[in-house]
Amino acid sequence: MTDTNDADERDSNGTDRRLVAGWQGRYYEDFTVGDVYKHPYGRTVTETDNVWFTNVTMNANPMHFNEAYAAETEFGERLVDGTFVIALAVGMSVVDVSANATANLGYDEVRHHAPVFHGDTLFAESEVLDKRESDSRDHVGIVTTELRAYNQHDEKVLSLERTPMVLKREHAAPSAARPTGWPEGVGTQPEDLE
Repeated sequence: MTDTNDADERDSNGTDRRLVAGWQGRYYEDFTVGDVYKHPYGRTVTETDNVWFTNVTMNANPMHFNEAYAAETEFGERLVDGTFVIALAVGMSVVDVSANATANLGYDEVRHHAPVFHGDTLFAESEVLDKRESDSRDHVGIVTTELRAYNQHDEKVLSLERTPMVLKREHAAPSAARPTGWPEGVGTQPEDLE
């Protein structure tokens, strides 16, 4: 995707140099009920992920950090902390669903369908369930998606509904020179290509 303000210049080798906008994320207008976004990149869950997250969140269930205890359970090994699975799946969806969100309004219908183990690789997708204009804010709309995560065996391990407020494009004004999250004037600017 290029910006109408992209700047062009020919360098000393005769190559055109341009400042080109990258992926800006979806804005409210880009969502259509029924669309499914398969989020890029799977992510393998490591023992370190699980132990650190369990300790940081003070989750004292020995299923997550005590191998001897977990070996005696029906699973025979430690399970990955379910709230880590939620955080990872939501994080994987940000690039497609909420890169331009101003707030997350809620997480509903959270279900763990299968356990996640160290070494499992998770993949996530989101389906647009609903969208509507905000009653109180003109610059955003409200989008509800179902987020689903699967392991490498195509077993669904998680599902939840997620509802962010997402900026409308006219209020975001992204550009190649100043993409989302960049302060004004940082990095290559159009005048640098003149």
